Amino acid sequence: MLFNSLSFAVFLPVVFGLYWLLPERFRIWLLLAASYYFYMSWNVSYILLILFVTLVSYGGSLCMEKREDPRGRKLVLGVVIVSCLGLLFVFKYFNFASQSLSRLCSLAAIPLHPATLKLMLPVGISFYTFQTMSYVIDVYRGDVKAEHSFVAYAAFVSFFPQLVAGPIERSRNLLHQIKEKHMFDYGLACDGMKLLTWGFFKKLVVADNLAVYVDNIYNDIHDYQGLSLLVATVFFAFQIYCDFSGYSDIAKGTANLFGIRLMSNFKSPYFSASVREFWSRWHISLSTWFRDYVYIPMGGSRVNKIRHYRNLLVTFLVSGLWHGASWTFVFWGGIHGILQIAEHAMGIGRNSDRKKGSWWLRVFCVFLINCFAWIFFRANSLQDAGYIFSHMFIGIANPYLYVIQACLDLNIWIGRAFQLSIYLLVLLAYDYISLKQDVWALVGRQKKLIRWLVYFGLVTFIIMNRSVEPSEFIYFQF
Repeated sequence: MLFNSLSFAVFLPVVFGLYWLLPERFRIWLLLAASYYFYMSWNVSYILLILFVTLVSYGGSLCMEKREDPRGRKLVLGVVIVSCLGLLFVFKYFNFASQSLSRLCSLAAIPLHPATLKLMLPVGISFYTFQTMSYVIDVYRGDVKAEHSFVAYAAFVSFFPQLVAGPIERSRNLLHQIKEKHMFDYGLACDGMKLLTWGFFKKLVVADNLAVYVDNIYNDIHDYQGLSLLVATVFFAFQIYCDFSGYSDIAKGTANLFGIRLMSNFKSPYFSASVREFWSRWHISLSTWFRDYVYIPMGGSRVNKIRHYRNLLVTFLVSGLWHGASWTFVFWGGIHGILQIAEHAMGIGRNSDRKKGSWWLRVFCVFLINCFAWIFFRANSLQDAGYIFSHMFIGIANPYLYVIQACLDLNIWIGRAFQLSIYLLVLLAYDYISLKQDVWALVGRQKKLIRWLVYFGLVTFIIMNRSVEPSEFIYFQF
């Protein structure tokens, strides 16, 4: 069930109404039932997977709580981690590993036919697997206590707003909110509706409109060259940001309707003056997950320089692999790891003074670097990525023909270019203002007439400018 579907437009009001009408003791059962129904709407059999992960992690946490010997606790933790990662490996990485091994053997003249499984990747499996793993690791460390209510824990794992594309919540933030008694908070619900609306603007207006051009170019890459490749790459940078952060905004807004606050997953990432700062603003729930459960356990920055750089590179290589079973994602992660190492070696800080004129130049350079890294993320293969890099500047010696050919390839002329520019300017203005203050709080302080003109105007703008070709959210494939 997509957020941008008629089914969800019916599902959400029904669940919202029932939630606040039901007595308090029944609400958690409703959340669990609604979440399982939401997940089964893609495929009924998917419920078996999330039940398996939930039961293994729930039982494992209780076993660790009862055992006092460190070796026994570590053994239980290992069983849970292997079980969760094993399930993820079978569905997401088995074919990739098998094909990679076959290619490696062929280089050594060893014939090996890859074994492949015909399995569809279940939506959200990477997200809820990592969410449950963080919980059991926290229980093992003693950071949180094991949850004894299976219903509460199952609702935490499957909470439908963030189930299939995050944010990846920690139990210390979400689990207690699932269990708490909630009184309807009108202000929080209004904030939720504003976030929902802004998320739909990002997805339906920006991401889906840009997706048409990106898909046309990247899905038939060898038919194009020159500026059209460069424009499609820049468009993809905004498409993936608006697609994913739009989902996160809708998820946060939906959770607010039920009195629950999810963590912020994006904070104006394209206004970052360094790659390190970018990762403190992009997919925050995943970057902090890898920081806490991969980077720091390996030693983080508390080791010598060589090991510190190794820790950075390994963390980002694993992060790239998390995104997809393809070498293109591994390269993308590796690029970001190398860039962070380079920044650390050159002493480039995480934050910088926005009042300085050079800040804009650094922001622009980091954005360009991200755009070129996104090529590996979006390309269908390493060969396609290489083609893009080697052909995107062909014809630049004749700027007029360079631009005209791109207009022909993309079928973008003055009117459409102006329309797309408006979308991006609205987005960038919102994000820039968000660096200093909450945009919706700023709007909320205005007079009633102005506030409602903004709300009505945004909704009308979305309806009039939504893409005629709506698409699934990109991160569903991860």
